[in-house]
Amino acid sequence: MSEGGAHAPATDASPDARDVLTIRNLSVSYFVRGQEVRAVREVDLTVRAGETLAVVGESGSGKSTLAFAVMRGLDAAGRVTAGSIRFNDIDLPGLGPRELRAIQGSRIAMVYQDPQTSLNPAFRVGDQIGEVVREHTELRGERAEERVRELLAGVNLPDPAGVALRYPHELSGGQQQRVLIAMAFACNPELLIMDEPTTGLDVTTEAHILDLVADLKERFGSAILYITHNLGVVARFCHRVAVMYAGEMVEEGPVSRVFSSPAHPYTRSLLTCIPRLDLSKRDRPLSAIEGQLPSLTVLPDGCIFAERCEHATEECRSTVPAGEQVGEDPEDTVRCLHWRSLPAFAFERHVRDEAQARADAGSTDLLGIGRLECYYPVRRRVLEFLMGGQQKFVHAVDGIDIDLERGRTLSIVGESGCGKTTLGRAVVGLQPASGGELMFEGSRLAGLARDRGPELRRRVQIIFQNPDATLNPQKSVGEAIRRPLDLFKLVPEAEQQARVAELLESVNLPVAYAERYPHELSGGQKQRVAIARAFAAEPELIVCDEPLSALDVSVQAAILNLLVDLQRRSGTAYMFISHDLSVVRYLSDLVAVMYMGKLAEIGTPEEVFVPPYHPYTEALLSAISIPDPMIEQASIRLEGPVPSPVDPGRGCRFASRCPRKVGAVCESEDPPVHELSGSHRLYCHIPRAELDGMKPVIRYAGEEAPVV
Repeated sequence: MSEGGAHAPATDASPDARDVLTIRNLSVSYFVRGQEVRAVREVDLTVRAGETLAVVGESGSGKSTLAFAVMRGLDAAGRVTAGSIRFNDIDLPGLGPRELRAIQGSRIAMVYQDPQTSLNPAFRVGDQIGEVVREHTELRGERAEERVRELLAGVNLPDPAGVALRYPHELSGGQQQRVLIAMAFACNPELLIMDEPTTGLDVTTEAHILDLVADLKERFGSAILYITHNLGVVARFCHRVAVMYAGEMVEEGPVSRVFSSPAHPYTRSLLTCIPRLDLSKRDRPLSAIEGQLPSLTVLPDGCIFAERCEHATEECRSTVPAGEQVGEDPEDTVRCLHWRSLPAFAFERHVRDEAQARADAGSTDLLGIGRLECYYPVRRRVLEFLMGGQQKFVHAVDGIDIDLERGRTLSIVGESGCGKTTLGRAVVGLQPASGGELMFEGSRLAGLARDRGPELRRRVQIIFQNPDATLNPQKSVGEAIRRPLDLFKLVPEAEQQARVAELLESVNLPVAYAERYPHELSGGQKQRVAIARAFAAEPELIVCDEPLSALDVSVQAAILNLLVDLQRRSGTAYMFISHDLSVVRYLSDLVAVMYMGKLAEIGTPEEVFVPPYHPYTEALLSAISIPDPMIEQASIRLEGPVPSPVDPGRGCRFASRCPRKVGAVCESEDPPVHELSGSHRLYCHIPRAELDGMKPVIRYAGEEAPVV
């Protein structure tokens, strides 16, 4: 564990550093069905040695196209139509296959968004890293294998020799991402391109990976082009930021300037879309960006952002803005006709009345979870079976007690593997419980949905993380939403079409979308369809399993506003599973923090997000990436081994990683319960007086009070 002072953005890189990547006037188009989609237009960027440049923007803005153009990885429909890409003094588009192969993987490397599609499932991870080592260095045999182990140790993977022998499916998502980073740094690249490398990872894993990359960058002096829509990560990790919208760079500058005084209206809109730790659904809706990205086949005459900009004038719709210098730095620029006349930018600060928050609480119990257990049997090897070895189980959920009131939102947070999704699946009936009980309106719920009867199945619904995997590609949107109406006999057949139209309108989609198929929708639109389908059953409880993790900030804000609005209108309760604590803070009425199948802490957001904390909650809060220069943040990183979920041992399961461990009692006895209030419970051996003396992890600059 390391604990430092307040969090601050990365310091500016030396302006005298060598230019590693130079992009000038770059344009990239896709030619599809006889049309030209102008995905990237006239982009200028420079990335220097030892510097991290972030490229941010909504999905579809051209970020990944830019990265693939640099890597010469555009598909058959993509083509660089203008401009230059130079790596040091090398013209990348002009390289032949042999010269390109010599550079890629050695001097230029890339870490992709999804490690599961980047690692070959048929080969051990050590062999895959070893292939890069042997291809680009003179190391062979034992020396190459030793280099592989060094790389795995360098990314803080325990037992490097053992990890090298595993297949990708035997590693967690965070471990797979570390393997990709080890592979990328196998030859100490001069340029590293990272395309959404931490999307979908929990906050502690994300913080570890960013610390790891920052350390490797300092050691090797690599230049990093970082593609992301996570503005909090940019504030924590990057020196400069380029804001991309619909294929154009609309603003570029130092992170410190862009995040404190954004010049372009689009940058301002992105920053105000993000849920803040001092903002709740009771305060106001999030500031979502209205409208859609423009068509890239027929571009508008003027500013590309004009149709969605609240400051736009007729001049904006007819005149293309040129880049203007904002400060003294020639690379601090903005493309906006009216940026000088925009009002001063500042994050709003909210102070909440906790007594009022309690007064708003519901009163009718809907769901009761009592001592719930969910164990997975571990497959035994043939020899173990023949020898009569005892069956072992993964303790995914191990004695959870939670109550949820009607019309309220309970959020379940914690690292990957803590049991959040298993708990949600047990509630909805997709995973049988091994022990304990589930009560719904005072009646006991059967373990599996098929044993519950149609009325109970209707009243408990689920929204999954990935709508692509839950929407049938061969069924139209209207058919997908109509299915619950027909299955549960909610609406006569003659009225179903009208009800589908109502549901589409309730999630802010045009009625005409009923005729579309999933592949014709964006990610945010698919998630809206999944929400409409869940509400079609008129449920009383919806389990939301990471429904926002892959969405960019503007779509996320719109979906959050939608969920809040639908809850107010229908009185539906949510069990919201997430690792994004900013979203949890905004949406929740109650927050449960899980670790290794156990509850660490539960309470209202006003209670859980301020001291006294459970040490695990404290570490989670310190790992949040916050794009707000007004907020200071302590740095706490968890070290030590994670207990085996098969044999977690006695005592507190967090003891092996706890920075505030009391002593041997933590390893030998279950932690006692501190009843801090009627709604706030904390499971820890730390004495109450010591808990009460904790300092806030997140606070406004210059103040001791926590951000509430």
